Amino acid sequence: MTNTKHSFLTPNWRAILSNHSTLTLGCCILALFVIAAVFAPLLAPYDPILQDPTARLHAPSLLHPFGTDNFGRDVFSRVIWGVRIDLQIALIGVLFPMIIGTLLGTVAGFMGGIVDTILMRIIDIVLAFPFLVLMLSIITILGPGLTSFYIAMALVGWVSYARLVRAQILVLKTMDFAVAAKSLGFSKLRIMFRHLLPNALTGSIVFAMSDVILVLLNGAAISYLGLGVQPPAAEWGIMVAEGQGFISQAWWITFFPGVSIVILALGFSLLGDALGDMWEAKT
Repeated sequence: MTNTKHSFLTPNWRAILSNHSTLTLGCCILALFVIAAVFAPLLAPYDPILQDPTARLHAPSLLHPFGTDNFGRDVFSRVIWGVRIDLQIALIGVLFPMIIGTLLGTVAGFMGGIVDTILMRIIDIVLAFPFLVLMLSIITILGPGLTSFYIAMALVGWVSYARLVRAQILVLKTMDFAVAAKSLGFSKLRIMFRHLLPNALTGSIVFAMSDVILVLLNGAAISYLGLGVQPPAAEWGIMVAEGQGFISQAWWITFFPGVSIVILALGFSLLGDALGDMWEAKT
């Protein structure tokens, strides 16, 4: 039996990588942020939470490249350390919904019947509520903090992955390799998780590259509202919130963390677009 699995490792994948400037740019942007996160203690010249009342609201200079905030903290150091927190929010916040949604979508698409019907009704109920409103409600019930944010993302974000994977499984299970596996007496678990899931996983990963942008922005928004990461942590959403009262006299407090959010989101967007193009090219 030939198990025809779709994969990025197609014969022309090297040519695609070498000619895909979008993928290269996206990877370079993300690599810079990863380097900043890993080497934050070496790159940041100051303690990100150390307050200096004598250096309040200093404009960008050689001593403080991004200026200082209303507590005299170095904005550059806080932006660098903030990469760690916001990357963690983006990656963990998308990982749990992807795992849950992919598994449930695989089971529902393969089993069909009452299992599929129940899952689709649950998805309809979740989608009936605005995404951010539902997230805020869950976080409010659980209490502020990153753990509450991750739980809320897992409870709300899985539906998109489940719908996507379910649709793929419905097509894949009618293909020759899946029919042959069933005729050979393979168990349902083996067919689902060894033959169907690997083929559907590519689409889920591509979607995650776009979804991670939403998670990043939601994480910053939740922290901005005081329900996510708590002060004095160096998180970009908190920095934007703390600087809004001084934007007329100290624009740099909100500008640099805001630009960091945009650039990181751009990196994920470029990578997601490139992976999407590669996926379409091979299918």
